[in-house]
Amino acid sequence: MEHQPLTHPVAAAASRTNRGVSPTTRAWFFLSPSMLFLGVLIAASLLVLRMSVGTKGAEWTGFSLASYAQLLEPYYLKSLLLTLRLALISAVIAVILAIPVAYTMSRLTSPFVRRIFLAAVLLPLLVNLLLQSYGWLVILGPGGMLNQALMGLGLIKRPIMLLYNQNGVLMGLVQTAFPLAVLPIASAMRGVARTYEEAAATLGASRFQVFRQVVLPMSMPGIITGATLVFAYNASSFVVPLLLGGRRVPMLAVMVHDQIAPLMNWPAASAAGVVLIVTTLAIMTLSEFITGRRRRMLEASQ
Repeated sequence: MEHQPLTHPVAAAASRTNRGVSPTTRAWFFLSPSMLFLGVLIAASLLVLRMSVGTKGAEWTGFSLASYAQLLEPYYLKSLLLTLRLALISAVIAVILAIPVAYTMSRLTSPFVRRIFLAAVLLPLLVNLLLQSYGWLVILGPGGMLNQALMGLGLIKRPIMLLYNQNGVLMGLVQTAFPLAVLPIASAMRGVARTYEEAAATLGASRFQVFRQVVLPMSMPGIITGATLVFAYNASSFVVPLLLGGRRVPMLAVMVHDQIAPLMNWPAASAAGVVLIVTTLAIMTLSEFITGRRRRMLEASQ
């Protein structure tokens, strides 16, 4: 009489266990930490929204739209427009500076050199934002490195004021958000096949013409994505405008801090935060629409 091997029941049980857990259940299980984190963010956003329609001293029980009406005053409107303008200008400058770096990264063949480039690009994200801002204070100060170098070259006779104005804040915003522009652009350019460039070169196009008429148009979704990331990051920036601009560059995030720290006016700060979030989300939605439309056009042309 033959004996049944003992491994068959174990294998059958394991098979039943695997069939008992569906792929959808496993996917939700792995997504649960991210979903929990998003849930916390949504709950915090709802709390901020509730406080924005409260009153000072009665944030949870009162109801008033005075905080939003206050934002219609010229001073606050000027702060909002300044925030959007600096964020937009910094996004344009960061993208212009990021395009050649991203193109170089996308065309590197050596994995080691590509890692070196990637580490150099990611370096601002690895250094504390406060330390970077203090570094800019050392560079841009009246007795800083930049003024000393310019006077040593004979280009200026006395130090120029680069701190506590929009120019200093703009330089800090561009530098800190530069990696956010490089990475999506490099990814988009890496997806452009070399055959398109070779075909254009075969037809007599120069390297600059190939780059301008082939690589850039096909990389436009990544360029728009990079500009959107820089804009959203700098629109909510607080450390850079506070240290490099002081109170002379009243970006909206600095005003939110001022409403909380000395005044303890939570409704006004919450209303300013809600307006900033809604404005940024609206611009990002428009950018995503343009990017999706551009991507569909590229797919149709191919």
